[in-house]
Amino acid sequence: MVEPAAGVLTRAYREHGARIHGALVRRLHDLDLAEDALQEAMVAALEQWGAEVPRDPAAWLVRVAFHKAIDRIRRARLDHEKRGVIAGASEGEAGYEPEVEDPLAADDTLRLIFLCCHPALPFEGQVALTLRTVSCLTTTEIARAFLLPEATMAQRLVRAKAKIREARISFRTPDETEIAERMDAALSVVYLVFNEGYAATAGELLVRDDLCLEALRLARLLVDLVPTSGAAAGLRALLLLSHARRGARVDAAGDLVLLEDQNRALWSHEAIERGLAEVGRAIRLGPARHPYTLQAAIAAVHVEATRAEDTDWDEIVSLYELLRVASPSPIVSMNHAVAVAMRDGPAVGLALLDRLAHGELDDEHLFHAARAELLRRAGDTAHAHEAYLRAAALATNDRERRFLQRRLGETT
Repeated sequence: MVEPAAGVLTRAYREHGARIHGALVRRLHDLDLAEDALQEAMVAALEQWGAEVPRDPAAWLVRVAFHKAIDRIRRARLDHEKRGVIAGASEGEAGYEPEVEDPLAADDTLRLIFLCCHPALPFEGQVALTLRTVSCLTTTEIARAFLLPEATMAQRLVRAKAKIREARISFRTPDETEIAERMDAALSVVYLVFNEGYAATAGELLVRDDLCLEALRLARLLVDLVPTSGAAAGLRALLLLSHARRGARVDAAGDLVLLEDQNRALWSHEAIERGLAEVGRAIRLGPARHPYTLQAAIAAVHVEATRAEDTDWDEIVSLYELLRVASPSPIVSMNHAVAVAMRDGPAVGLALLDRLAHGELDDEHLFHAARAELLRRAGDTAHAHEAYLRAAALATNDRERRFLQRRLGETT
């Protein structure tokens, strides 16, 4: 059966969107123009791919978007500076051969990451813009990562793009000094991309493999770029150990399976071995208490337990206490409370969770789901039902909502 054009287009964008953007920005030197041109190319694809889908859909999108951008610039009769871009882009147009020059080269993505992570922007602006431009996350998904209202994040993205344009930041490979000063933001981007893939904000799928695999690829590239970075090694270790559990995180229907209920035989032991080796390297490179290294160490404790009941919760609590100092956040505090509950009992964990109530986490379904689970374990089914009800109302991912609704039925 021939795959519909819309399906091919969606898959091409999901799998290659970051590198398509990178190839276009490298040729056009304009983030907004590249994004608008790609949108036009995608519309053209839906119109033209009905009869025959191109052999290389991603390369087709790069080529057509590039021509759309050139046409847009010429029609607009831009000023002298923009006409200089036309001249440079026209040279690229004349020599464009996807079979000879791969428009999706990995360094395009890295260059685009380091372009968006420019110190002219505030740190959070760097990360947000890169997530939008490189990883093609929606404004809703990015707002969720920052625990911010969507409107606030939309304004932040507009300001970041304007700053890039006003500063006339060039799209080029950064030197060693520039890489060093932008590395923290680049690592944050990869971390948040993986998080979105690991537990998608919305939609039918719980896990977006396209984002997880892209984050793993970028993490490897960053480790290769700066092999002496303990932070990069720690992040790669965390991603490897987390993704190693991919095969057991959902059941045959694609629904959520909690960590303690997972079939550990389905975990990727090859990925676990590589992840554990990377944790050791991150600790050697230092600092050992870097947030990514600490999170990787927590993931390592989980995967080293043969059975859920063998988990060393005392070690996990200790690591979360270090993480609360290294990278304090409501999410870290929530996870620490859950770990304490697993070690000392649900009542102790609930007391810690209650301290976080009515704060930034009040509109987060994961917070209410955690409370509900601990209340259920404590035997307080009435309050557990209320918490599951709140969590299910806030959940935007179909699979998570279905899991919470099942739990809700169990506490009726």
